[in-house]
Amino acid sequence: MVSVNLGMLHHVIDHIYGAFVHRTKLTTPFFSRGWGGNQLVQLETMINQLFPDAVAQNWPPKLIQPMWRTVWETKNACLREGVFRTPCDQQLIDALPPESYNARVAFLTPKSVPPHQMSCVVHLAGTGDHTFHRRLRLGGPLLKENIATMVLESPYYGQRRPILQRGAKLLCVSDLLLLGRVTIEEARSLLYWLDVVEGFGKTGVCGLSMGGVHAAMVGSLHPTPIATFPFLSPHSAVVAFCEGILKHATAWDALREDIAMQQAAMTLEEVRERLRTVLSLTDVTRFPIPKNPEATIFVGATDDGYIPNYSVLELQKAWPGSEVRWVTGGHVSSFIFHNNAFRKAIVDGLNRLPAKESFSL
Repeated sequence: MVSVNLGMLHHVIDHIYGAFVHRTKLTTPFFSRGWGGNQLVQLETMINQLFPDAVAQNWPPKLIQPMWRTVWETKNACLREGVFRTPCDQQLIDALPPESYNARVAFLTPKSVPPHQMSCVVHLAGTGDHTFHRRLRLGGPLLKENIATMVLESPYYGQRRPILQRGAKLLCVSDLLLLGRVTIEEARSLLYWLDVVEGFGKTGVCGLSMGGVHAAMVGSLHPTPIATFPFLSPHSAVVAFCEGILKHATAWDALREDIAMQQAAMTLEEVRERLRTVLSLTDVTRFPIPKNPEATIFVGATDDGYIPNYSVLELQKAWPGSEVRWVTGGHVSSFIFHNNAFRKAIVDGLNRLPAKESFSL
């Protein structure tokens, strides 16, 4: 009975947090400016081109050249911040807000260890994670395991946030697809840079919530074996925005009005179904199986009010050989209390990678 009550408590905490953040009028809802017009149509076409041809899994990342500055340095570790031009195709760059043209990263590394004896994990942002701090706290203790941390600031977040956007509340549905597509390109280029320029022995990618969805996509589409760690993540954005708590943070009326102006009047239920169709493009189960699925570890929360358990299991089912682990808690409480479980998954997954096999363009 106690465990049941605790589980219910974690679930309730998620809903209380969600109600405070998403149902009050303290912030604007997601997609308050509608669908995104022609930009959404273009993005749907571009993403659909990834399927069902698994050749997409092998398209080479573009090499980047970050410009670095040292933030601090001790006898054991060094933190640098870097900037590089997003490596995306011009069509994607033209769709981005100017604030997002340049990517920013934080790079925390052990000292006095040659790169080929180290690993590095690229940490992607969850919803609302505008700074480097939380992900650096997650990765910091891994320094003693000779695991470096690379933190990417997402487009539309932090210093890359458009001037009219409030917080994490993306203005258009097309922004969500663009954020994901660009994040995938930038993360793959960072992994390539870590491999061929820095010479790291092993690499991986992780993320919590939305960041975990993007991490799974990167792990799927990267041309060499990497470790992949989606934490507290659904198999698709449909789950988050149409089934979970974020459905209360979506501007359904604005979406209905926008589509009525462009096409024809729709009922609210038809608008919801249209959003499900668009966001189904983010369904990771449609993506190719990673090169080394045994190095993929999903971590789900037993009482997650944002991400139902079935969604986590969908990912494992799609990637035979991957592993699912569970932490006791909800979405919010697991963010706070289960960092050690996330770190343990990172260490274990990297240990399952074979010796490095670099590739060339």
